[in-house]
Amino acid sequence: MAKTNYSFEKRQRELEKKRKQEEKRLRKQDGKGASDGDEAESDLPDASPPGAEDPAAAAG
Repeated sequence: MAKTNYSFEKRQRELEKKRKQEEKRLRKQDGKGASDGDEAESDLPDASPPGAEDPAAAAG
């Protein structure tokens, strides 16, 4: 019977743990980015009034 390679198994567990931590960090970052981005967009005033571009497109 083959001898168990405990160091390999430990390394695989560590890699899996790091991968999960990285995914969790990215999820948190995406969550913050989405909520911050929505608030930032709503706080910014529009450069032009709504519909200002529609008459130009209809004329062309």
